[in-house]
Amino acid sequence: MAKRFICVHGHFYQPPRENPWLEVIEVQDSAYPYHDWNARITAECYGPNAWSRILNDQGKIMKIVNNYARMSFNFGPTLIAWLADQAPAVYERILEADRESLATHGHGSAIAQAYNHLIMPLANTRDKRTQVRWGIADFVSRFGRHPEGMWLPETAVDLETLDILAEHGITFTILAPYQARRVRPLDQEEWQDVEGGRVDPSRPYLVRLPSGRTITVFFYDGGTAHDVAFGGLLNDGHQLAARLLQAAPADDQPHLVHIATDGETFGHHHRFGDMALAAALETIEQSGEAELTNYAAFLEHYPPTWEAEIIEQTSWSCAHGVERWRSNCGCNSGMNPGWTQEWRQPLREAMDWLRDELAPRYEEAIGALLHDPWEARDDYIHVILDRSPENVQHFFERWQRHPLSKEEQVTALKLLELQRHALLMYTSCGWFFDEISGIETVQVIQYAARAIQLAREALGIDLESGYLEFLERAPSNVPEIGNGRVVYERFVKPAQIGLAEVAAHYAISALFENYPEQTDIACYTIQQQQAYKAEAGRTRLLVATVDVTSTITKEDAQFTIAALHLGEHNVLSGVLPDHHPEQYKALLEELKTSFEQADIPALLRVFDQHFSDQTYSLRTLFRDEQRKILTILLDSAIAESESSFRHVYEDNRLLMQFLHTLGAPIPRPFLAAAEVAIEAALRQVIADEEPDLARFDQLLDDAEQWGLAIDYTGLAYAMQQRLEALATAWHEHPEDSRLLQTLTALAERIPQLREPVNTWNVQNLAWDVRHTIYPTMKERADNDPEAATWVEQFQHLCDTLWLACE
Repeated sequence: MAKRFICVHGHFYQPPRENPWLEVIEVQDSAYPYHDWNARITAECYGPNAWSRILNDQGKIMKIVNNYARMSFNFGPTLIAWLADQAPAVYERILEADRESLATHGHGSAIAQAYNHLIMPLANTRDKRTQVRWGIADFVSRFGRHPEGMWLPETAVDLETLDILAEHGITFTILAPYQARRVRPLDQEEWQDVEGGRVDPSRPYLVRLPSGRTITVFFYDGGTAHDVAFGGLLNDGHQLAARLLQAAPADDQPHLVHIATDGETFGHHHRFGDMALAAALETIEQSGEAELTNYAAFLEHYPPTWEAEIIEQTSWSCAHGVERWRSNCGCNSGMNPGWTQEWRQPLREAMDWLRDELAPRYEEAIGALLHDPWEARDDYIHVILDRSPENVQHFFERWQRHPLSKEEQVTALKLLELQRHALLMYTSCGWFFDEISGIETVQVIQYAARAIQLAREALGIDLESGYLEFLERAPSNVPEIGNGRVVYERFVKPAQIGLAEVAAHYAISALFENYPEQTDIACYTIQQQQAYKAEAGRTRLLVATVDVTSTITKEDAQFTIAALHLGEHNVLSGVLPDHHPEQYKALLEELKTSFEQADIPALLRVFDQHFSDQTYSLRTLFRDEQRKILTILLDSAIAESESSFRHVYEDNRLLMQFLHTLGAPIPRPFLAAAEVAIEAALRQVIADEEPDLARFDQLLDDAEQWGLAIDYTGLAYAMQQRLEALATAWHEHPEDSRLLQTLTALAERIPQLREPVNTWNVQNLAWDVRHTIYPTMKERADNDPEAATWVEQFQHLCDTLWLACE
């Protein structure tokens, strides 16, 4: 019997979430207690798959493995760029997995993805080609090799897309079984109809393309993939292994059992799904009944002996082909019965109109500056990947028609950025869900708005009104919103910023932070030229001159700025463009005089006279800084209220206990005071260098017996952060028994918090110590009492963290 081969593919991708004007993700409250959804899903999925656990019979961790090294995977370029910046350890583990699989199989397990997850059959030829070229360039820059395969977003496919893949050296892609029309052996003429998902997924298929090229397609096992993603197969890794082992046909031919699902299935959609996958792969590997492989390795040894025809304009997530991304086809999340998606077509038409209005104007304008506007756009991916001044200059040296002035370079970069956002606005997530005012759809409209803004600045044209005519025809399911135009005006337009708004942000935030002379805020660099800062009680004043530069377009401008804090949330700032020394000197003189005389009305008059309608408030701040400053402003008030509540709680605690024992109701004011005081006290104990654990236990007991509404989710996250900080410090000084004891004692309190505490990183650090320091300390323990004590403490920590110490 021929050996069986098994491959599990994970498509790891998240919608891009960056503010298009800042190029950073701002705080997302729905991801609480994490900063944003990328951070949360990294903690739940991307990180755990890089260090996944295999358990022994006692449920303890006996092995930590890198799932990525034993599966096939792709990461969306916009997601992996975020990981490289925000989760570098996870990112390096992903790259390491590809190197490991390359050494094991002769082919790396990573494949590329069309760049920003647009629906390829709905794109024009030029955009398809850019998506492929950008996806390849991004992959090469990270993995150091040309990709052999490429994932098509939503597996949406047509022959032209496959032809472009083949043109660029891509040898295979992965499709759903329902996308196969008919198949036949290469040496036969008669076709077999396989529509309806009846294709045999255990073999690769050659697809002949209009140009005469060919590409290989793997149609994954749809039933097994469905049960992994939506059934119960991830409840038990051994069950998953058995299902995969049983899936191969019983004949003497080599067969590939393979599935493809969203990578987030393994940990985010299904908690501990990464561990089920790790257990399944381990079981398969140890069984000897099948060999784990990846697509490229299988293809090298077993090239296609069959060919297939695909059903064009189809995908894996729309029963109607690709209609989910351009019409009210009926596909939706199922979470909002009765809602309509009639907005999808007008939104698609709006984007197509904007793209087609921009294209000829871009071509003409940049053609005066660069050779071959569209080839230059394709090459622009290398600037996106490295925006250093040296690399940008090299880009211009390759493409410029003549040595470009600084102003011409800014114009060229704005035009190229215009095209980047004209691609990003097609990101598929904008059409996938139920409502035009949803965050994913707002995101793609923001990309369109950024393209419109750049066209206004670089081309001198305003396409906003024409774009809004289309959005006005896109109905919202939310009565108070009405249509897409309102979405634009309410959620998109207020987010737009320019260099003046960056200067205003800096002015306000500099009241509360001590910035160096040069600082970076999001994708802008601020250089402070001169400044005056004063404080009197709760009143603060800043007057300065600054240069603001975009690190994206290299556009810069000079401003005179001033900001005034009058206590509480009363903050005012003003911005004047085109700084002049006399202007700054006059403003400083007037504000300084009024401030030193504590003449608030005079200060306000000066602001009114100099800045007129160019004033800003706390609302101007970018969201993260806004939250930070609001916390500063509220700290004193919160501290005062917590102190008052603490006194009420402590003064009446015994009375509350007495009432509780009698079964008498406790007055609501007492309970409210206890909730605030106990939660604050618990957070303080967690943060203390020497935590009072007896007090911690007593506080939790009080909260439990009185049924207090404590934010256990927030406390669990605070505990996670504290444990990680302790574990990191201990990992650097592993023989420090005091740190080890404190870490263990706090970890023991995890079960009391009701909400699970993510100890993944702590376990990783302890696991490393288990393999490095622990064996040495154990050898010393027989003759060294301190080492013996350390060993006993470490074994206790392992028990607490569910690590198999031996």
